[in-house]
Amino acid sequence: MSLIGKMLTKIGILPTTIIYTIIIVSIKIILIIIATLIVVKIIKTIMNRRMLLKKMDVTQSNYIKYFLVGLVYFFGIIAILFSIPGLEKITTTLVAGSGVLAIVIGFASQEALSNVISGILIAVFQPFKVEDVIKLNGRDILGIVEDIDLRDTVIKTFNNKRIIIPNSVMNQEVIENATIYEREICKFFEIGISYDSDIDKAKEIIKDEALKHPLFFDNRTKKEKKDNIDPIKIKVVNLGNSSVDIRAWIWTKDFVNAFQLGCDLNESVKKRFDREGIEIPFPHTTVVMKK
Repeated sequence: MSLIGKMLTKIGILPTTIIYTIIIVSIKIILIIIATLIVVKIIKTIMNRRMLLKKMDVTQSNYIKYFLVGLVYFFGIIAILFSIPGLEKITTTLVAGSGVLAIVIGFASQEALSNVISGILIAVFQPFKVEDVIKLNGRDILGIVEDIDLRDTVIKTFNNKRIIIPNSVMNQEVIENATIYEREICKFFEIGISYDSDIDKAKEIIKDEALKHPLFFDNRTKKEKKDNIDPIKIKVVNLGNSSVDIRAWIWTKDFVNAFQLGCDLNESVKKRFDREGIEIPFPHTTVVMKK
């Protein structure tokens, strides 16, 4: 007889009573739950510590953590079922026939298994990782990967919304990853001026505004700096119906900075053009009225 059983017997609760059985089973279930939660806490602590020490990639660390935690909860539930009188045989049958059960579950939840497998492929081959800036070209979704769990990928958009996409969908999408390899980005800044405006003056204004912007990044090599190569390339790219289109190639450190720099230049270059007499033309349409 266990220590708890002896204590119950001393206070008059005999092993043959239903109350005795309920108390013993309840205590076992509580202990199993506590043990399960402790193991989960240990797993999360170890994985988070390895991630902080840079011993493991954050994407792989998170996915392994979710997988192990899921296994611990699964075995915790099995242990609880074994501890309940009358369910031992049913649980044993289910576990022993796990092959048949797996087939049934497989057919019933193909989508869920597909998401888990797709998540494993994403964690192993890493077309994108947590904190990467990605764009789903087929869905016009742009944002930062916030989390990848057993079922979904969570994307935080730049207007602070969360988009939750199943891993199986992410595994089939054409994804533009702005964070892979080099983070530096060449921002295309394009603007049209009228045919009467001074092209050279307009190019100088664009160059001046870009160079003094705090997010500008000088991407030149040492040799290019020594040869005094311009840090910003500016060309006339098109002669339109009503405008001369000028494009500047401006480097910045990452995708987010590129977006901010582009917005700021739209404003500062427009104001400089207004002050210095460079016209940004409106589209013109000529209508011929025939009698």
